[in-house]
Amino acid sequence: MKFRSLALGLGLAFGLMATAGAQTVMRINISTAQNSHQGVAIDVFAKEVEQRTGGRYKIQTFYNGSLGGERESIEAVQLGTHELTFTSSGPIPNFVPETQILDVPFLFRDKAHARAVLDGPIGQELLTKFDAKGMKGLAWAENGFRNMTNSKRDIKEPADVKGLKMRTMENPVHITAYKALGIITTPMAFPEVFTALQQGTVDGQENPLSVIISAKFDQVQKYLSLTGHVYSPCIFLMNKGAFDKLSAADKQAFLDAAKEGTKANRARVDEDDAKGVELLRSKGMQVDTEVDKPAFVKALAPVEADFEKKFGKANMERIRNYK
Repeated sequence: MKFRSLALGLGLAFGLMATAGAQTVMRINISTAQNSHQGVAIDVFAKEVEQRTGGRYKIQTFYNGSLGGERESIEAVQLGTHELTFTSSGPIPNFVPETQILDVPFLFRDKAHARAVLDGPIGQELLTKFDAKGMKGLAWAENGFRNMTNSKRDIKEPADVKGLKMRTMENPVHITAYKALGIITTPMAFPEVFTALQQGTVDGQENPLSVIISAKFDQVQKYLSLTGHVYSPCIFLMNKGAFDKLSAADKQAFLDAAKEGTKANRARVDEDDAKGVELLRSKGMQVDTEVDKPAFVKALAPVEADFEKKFGKANMERIRNYK
């Protein structure tokens, strides 16, 4: 009887070990804090993957650039040293040049327009471009519309940005546009930005309200101007080899989990946009909502013409006119 009990106990133990061993652990990371629009995206994604695969896949989540900045993380996913990352579109054109068109200033009318483009044929076509680069684009999400902050002065019109030393993303479209406005551009990985602002290495930066809030830039910046000059997407990326190894059902589980992550992410962006101005004012920032956007569009006309040549006027109009 004792032998049977021991055998049964060992059998159960080995069964549990097999179950534990059958669980595949993957990692996903972001450059922002957990309490953010990006944090909620990967938290929901992780929960959904585990639920949809019956616990066979567990996603570990990492925040605040603890596994590296966005460009490093994309490289790691491409090489297969990381399975997943959630990143802004900033460094993406360095890997998938076709996505550069999304970063053209004043291309999107509003969030509804941008989301429709990314969720529709244009965005889905762009997702397929990642396959040849060793990555699988699971779903588009968002940062939101980018706004300028700085420690020097109000920004109401293009003349106000001339000579400001601004941190920019490592994005060729952004850098070209900002230089045309007379900004001294300083490309920098996101985890370095707070310290650079604090130490005065740069005068300012530009990001959506969600990022400005979660990064606590109100502690190191005095002025915020709602320029809304660029719409900034985010994306769930997975190593292509890791995705290809999944069963058909598990592939769909990961894709559906990313869509749920996107829903949560966009809802948080909407929430941050709704409360952001008053929240940042309450923290001492001087917020300028009266920005002369037509003047910025006019000032960017020469580079706009260059972008039309580079990306194709028809392609840009296809996005602009999408409904």
